[in-house]
Amino acid sequence: MISHDLKCNYTFMKVAIMICLLDRQINSAESWTCPKLMSSDNLLDRTPGIHTPQLTSNMSNPKSAIVFDKEMAARYDKSSAKFAQIRDAIFLLIRTILSNLPVNARILCVGVGTGSELLDLAQTFPQWQFTAVEPSAPMLDICRQRVEDNGITSRCTFHEGYLDSLPPADSFDAATCLFVSHFIMQPDERSQLFHQIAVRLRPQGYLINADLAYDLSSSDYPGILEIWLQMISPAEAPAAEIEKMRQAYGTVVAVLPPAVVASIIAAGGFDAPVLCFQSLMMHAWYTRRTPILQVN
Repeated sequence: MISHDLKCNYTFMKVAIMICLLDRQINSAESWTCPKLMSSDNLLDRTPGIHTPQLTSNMSNPKSAIVFDKEMAARYDKSSAKFAQIRDAIFLLIRTILSNLPVNARILCVGVGTGSELLDLAQTFPQWQFTAVEPSAPMLDICRQRVEDNGITSRCTFHEGYLDSLPPADSFDAATCLFVSHFIMQPDERSQLFHQIAVRLRPQGYLINADLAYDLSSSDYPGILEIWLQMISPAEAPAAEIEKMRQAYGTVVAVLPPAVVASIIAAGGFDAPVLCFQSLMMHAWYTRRTPILQVN
């Protein structure tokens, strides 16, 4: 049982960060490293070439976990462009699943990044209100600018930080959490993220979650991984850097079988999640908050 006051510290990341950071490694003469994930007990060894967030069960210093500086934030959308068709398919599913929400629905965007899913929903549902949660100031600045450029600032609330510091508000009708939780290595802390979302949703409120997921012990995983790496790696990527990315899955990124991810989501206070999308290692689920939420 996770104690009620456990604070789950996570950095909101998207899958295209692998491309952005590998590009940076190739094009910059300056070598750089970034810490692996932290469990609640210790900080693992630093690993060059793989830029990943620091995660800890203590949010006493959340600012230290922010990894997106201005340069990386500015390059983020360009770096993720090769995923546009996959992104659009996920967005289509989100719009469809949430299409029966009230005309004035309130949506919580967890790890909003530069705001792509927010803008997509805002254009389709012109009276919905959004709360955008993102700990990286440069990423949130870009999101704010995009929101302003699209004339929807009055419909959006921005929170630079984490869910545990989000001010109390009316319950949300739905939440999105896209490519965030797979950077939390400990299953109980990962479930706590979903619990933090659940307590902010109305009973039976929707959650759309997307993560990298796969059974790493399956016979088809090596072939899928090769195709995945070909898709996300720049053409000029050194073999050594690709190998570091290969080793990251399961050690730096919590790539688990889809059924295990679904059970982690459910343990946070949701009905059994429905797998509604897969493209190689990308998976997406939808679910609803349980009518009666158990307090952890």
